[in-house]
Amino acid sequence: MRSALSEAGGGLVRNIVVTSVIDAVVDDLKGLVLARQLEPDQALTEADVATRYDIARATAKAAIERLVSDKVLVRKNHKTARVVKLGPSDVRDIYRTRAYLESEVLRRLAERREVPMEARIANAEIETLWQQGSYDIVEPDMRFHTSLIDALGSTRTSTVYGSLAFEVKLCMAQLQGSQRLSPEIIVAEHARILVEIEQGDGQAVAELLDEHLARARELLAGDLGGVAGPEAFRPSSALPQRIA
Repeated sequence: MRSALSEAGGGLVRNIVVTSVIDAVVDDLKGLVLARQLEPDQALTEADVATRYDIARATAKAAIERLVSDKVLVRKNHKTARVVKLGPSDVRDIYRTRAYLESEVLRRLAERREVPMEARIANAEIETLWQQGSYDIVEPDMRFHTSLIDALGSTRTSTVYGSLAFEVKLCMAQLQGSQRLSPEIIVAEHARILVEIEQGDGQAVAELLDEHLARARELLAGDLGGVAGPEAFRPSSALPQRIA
């Protein structure tokens, strides 16, 4: 990174290269947080970031500011930035905000009977990973939901949803890391959501989305020290009910 900066030279070109370094550092640190290699509430200073990536303190400072803006880090009263630590109330607020936004979008897509191909592809990837025994499905799971939001064709709606993106990924990573929620349920409910959109049933798709998000919300709230609500333990309506 440092050699690229020195080779670039010049005013405007140098600024563009510096921005790319910041982007790379921000993306890598986000990955470390999602992978729990940086623990919740862990302090992260400019010196830490500068040393880790062999970059200037000013660049490290800019990266930290971006991470604070993206809600990856939190800083209170001008103190050292720390990795965000979500609690049960945070998770419930994040998921309920998702539900408000996604529910209305899915109703609109059902009116148009519009199912984006990107959503089908993402769910097929989750199914493949599940068949391989993997719970590492955060990326395609997020892509499934984001593709539905983007299919509405509203830049502002996509931007609002994007502002929740990291917190949603952090929730997904923690839940899937604990292996409390089977990808089998996720795949089945995603598939059913697409069927309801295709059939034009806005009410059914909104109800299924609520079930889908509520189960994840309450399982995660329980994992974070709260008391999981009954939604966490209800059988999925998208799967055949097994007779004991």
